[in-house]
Amino acid sequence: MKYTEFEDIISADRMRKYLVACNNDSRKAMTLYRHNLKLSQEMFTLISCFEVALRNRINREMRQHWGNNWLRDFVSPGGPFYNNPRVIKTYTIIRKAYDGLVHDGIYSHSKLLSEMEFGIWKYMFNNLQYGLCGRHLLRIFPNKPRSTAENRIDNSRIFLELDHINNVRNRIAHHEPICFGRPISIDSRYVLTNYARMMTLFHWMGIDGSKLMYGLDHVGEECNKIMCL
Repeated sequence: MKYTEFEDIISADRMRKYLVACNNDSRKAMTLYRHNLKLSQEMFTLISCFEVALRNRINREMRQHWGNNWLRDFVSPGGPFYNNPRVIKTYTIIRKAYDGLVHDGIYSHSKLLSEMEFGIWKYMFNNLQYGLCGRHLLRIFPNKPRSTAENRIDNSRIFLELDHINNVRNRIAHHEPICFGRPISIDSRYVLTNYARMMTLFHWMGIDGSKLMYGLDHVGEECNKIMCL
């Protein structure tokens, strides 16, 4: 395909960064765009595995302390999130999903869990939600190093780590590139840094990320292709 056709479909605005990074080499810019799509696909697959693992570990811990329908109960009268103005966004997301499932006659705890977006699990480690949840959730990270004065690994640190991964997920979901550095240049460090962050959190959860994602993990290969352009 000629670049003019490609740009007409993708848009000049979207291709501008690719052209800048490729020194206005239009053929190379098209190749980089395609490689970014492949890298995004690979990274999204791994983040999906991570999100499911995180969700299930949180659910297992919360069920021990709050019961088998804890997520529903949290947004029901008397629950810690119920009409709580301090966590109104979290409450609204969960309640809307719950009400929709009830309306359709298909509510189950597992269905409600699957309706939740990554941000819900991230915010479970925000200071406010973490306190309302009973301060139990750091237990899902049995291999987490002990905090020191120089390196605190508490719920706030977990929140920040998850926020980075969530940002990558959102960039991919909104079709934003993940193959650039600053200033605009071809760079895989953003992806590799967050890949390492995700693997560290897998380890802290007591999960062998490499085994879990065997046959799925091609992020390093795709990064190498991009850096060799």
